[in-house]
Amino acid sequence: MFDILQQDIKFIPGVGPRRKEILQKELGISNYGDLLEYYPYKYVDRSKIYKIQELSGEMPFVQIRGQILSFEEFDMGARKKRVVAHVSDGTGIVDLVWFVRAQRIASSYKVNTDYIIFGRPTIYNGRYQFVHPEIEKSHELNLSEMGMQPYYVTTEKMKKSGITSRTIEKIIKSLLEQLRTPLEETLPPFITNRLRLVSRDTAFRNIHYPKTPEQAEHARFRLKFEELFYVQLNIVRYASDHRRKYRGYIFQHVGDYFNTFYHNNLPFALTEAQKRVMREIRKDTGSGRQMNRLLQGDVGSGKTLVALMSMLIALDNQYQACIMAPTEILAEQHLSTIRAFLQGMDIRVELLTGIVKGKRRQQVLDGVADGSVQILVGTHAIIEDTVLFNKLGMVVIDEQHRFGVAQRAKLWTKSTNPPHILVMTATPIPRTLAMTLYGDLDVSVIDELPPGRKPVVTIHQYDDHVATLYDGIRKQVMQGRQVYIVFPLIKESEKSDMKNLEDGYEALLHVFPEFRLSKVHGQMKPAEKEAEMQRFVRGETQILVATTVIEVGVNVPNASVMVILDAQRFGLSQLHQLRGRVGRGADQSFCILVTKPQLSKETRMRIDIMCDTNDGFRIAEADLKLRGPGDLEGTQQSGMAFDLKIADIARDGQIVQMARDEAQKIIDDDPDCVKREYQLLWNRLAALKKSNINWASIS
Repeated sequence: MFDILQQDIKFIPGVGPRRKEILQKELGISNYGDLLEYYPYKYVDRSKIYKIQELSGEMPFVQIRGQILSFEEFDMGARKKRVVAHVSDGTGIVDLVWFVRAQRIASSYKVNTDYIIFGRPTIYNGRYQFVHPEIEKSHELNLSEMGMQPYYVTTEKMKKSGITSRTIEKIIKSLLEQLRTPLEETLPPFITNRLRLVSRDTAFRNIHYPKTPEQAEHARFRLKFEELFYVQLNIVRYASDHRRKYRGYIFQHVGDYFNTFYHNNLPFALTEAQKRVMREIRKDTGSGRQMNRLLQGDVGSGKTLVALMSMLIALDNQYQACIMAPTEILAEQHLSTIRAFLQGMDIRVELLTGIVKGKRRQQVLDGVADGSVQILVGTHAIIEDTVLFNKLGMVVIDEQHRFGVAQRAKLWTKSTNPPHILVMTATPIPRTLAMTLYGDLDVSVIDELPPGRKPVVTIHQYDDHVATLYDGIRKQVMQGRQVYIVFPLIKESEKSDMKNLEDGYEALLHVFPEFRLSKVHGQMKPAEKEAEMQRFVRGETQILVATTVIEVGVNVPNASVMVILDAQRFGLSQLHQLRGRVGRGADQSFCILVTKPQLSKETRMRIDIMCDTNDGFRIAEADLKLRGPGDLEGTQQSGMAFDLKIADIARDGQIVQMARDEAQKIIDDDPDCVKREYQLLWNRLAALKKSNINWASIS
């Protein structure tokens, strides 16, 4: 069946092959459907005419009707002119000003002719003016039909080729006039009627040419819901299919490994949140279906302990376990932590990263293959083809947003049945984003810190008060504490005035001659970096000067101060992660955010949020609203593999939930996707998956 929306845009009046090429290259628009889904970013009410005497300098875009009284030209040097037209409507006079192609203006418009003039009024030399206004003859515009005029984002290349927002508006208007038959519906009546959604055809027409703000809002709601609904239907369908299809290993009992650890090695009593999560994991691993669980917990909340206890249950049932981390530093930190936890227990734990080579590497591989290595800790080296497990039953993935879908899926091939998967993240994920990014995962949250932990005190300080800052650092070190100082750059950049680590390190050696300093950054060789880190861990150096390589995987309980220079350059999530490197011991810890005094409004909001709260979920919600889901670290790797054209996960949380609920009802009623009453939905989902949207499954 022919789909009119697949028709080539070059056939729309006003487009043609040349404009099609530009629109395709700049905006990815090649067919009617693409064009209709290129939504306006704002509207201006074109139904109202203002008198010149009603104008004020605070007004947005407005329009007046008047006659041009005369023109004036002013030389601006080098064959450039400024043209000014004086316009009156009988209540006052305004100036129209042009700087570009000024010589054509006087020949394009005539004196003593009625024009509708549209633009933003500003005041210059005591008189209102419109710079580069839109002008059309009064009789050529039917203002009652124009209603809310849409505005579209355009690129510089488009503007240079004469494709402006107004051009796109006219092209879309031509297209809608061509589409005389209503567009086919993509949602069934039982959804549109229950939720009181306008039809798809009405939504497309009213999103581009609403007569009123209410029409635009109803159209926007319908289109947002549909977009989010099919995303959620895909996720929920995949999750349901996955749960029914993949049987998991049954961990029937909790045995000696777990009980010995729990009674003899547990460093402190579990929090209620940790106990709750362990019950959820125990239920999953004993259910007969593969566990796919996302474990969220703020920095220092005890996720690694929960992960280790989960791995011990696997060992009690004669299975191996592994934990995969994104960096060698983090993998080595996990190895050290796990070995310390298991001290005195007869459990073989080994490391597999890029720096484990030769004979040692072969010994680890042999131990993994014969089952004598019970817990393997490593980086992506674990998923290499040479790594063959004897009986892999539990996989823990740390900081999972740093691994791609394909990398994670390779772990499944390491076992006869897919192993149980526990995905951990210290980056709290807002609920609406988690529903979309990790919608096929069950979610557990550790929302308590272990007893004895004090919240980190966060202070904002300007960089013109460094003497006070240095005094504070000196006092902390004199009390036996250690300090992190984070720089945003390794070496000086000609294009940036940010602090750089190399120069900063040299300066700090002179500021603190009585202390020993370490230096760590991403361009150091792994062995050199590890040696410097270990000096700090052992307390041989008091101050660690670093870039963001210490964002994850560094655990030094004695470190009580985190100084972040040029903090305005970091996102909220990254600032929160860095702050999590301190506050790991019983002493009061501090995070000092150092910035320039001149800050943008958004940057000041970020700094204020950091100073106001240690709650990672509040910070994540704020980060999502400030930056949007596409900008959040790791979302491109973690499964957000579709483009939202009108919905906004940060601001449309209620619609996300509504879409999720509707999708879940349908999957509950038709898990095999075969019932006739839902055929429209399954056909539409299949069509979307064949489109240029990447609907990669998430796990």
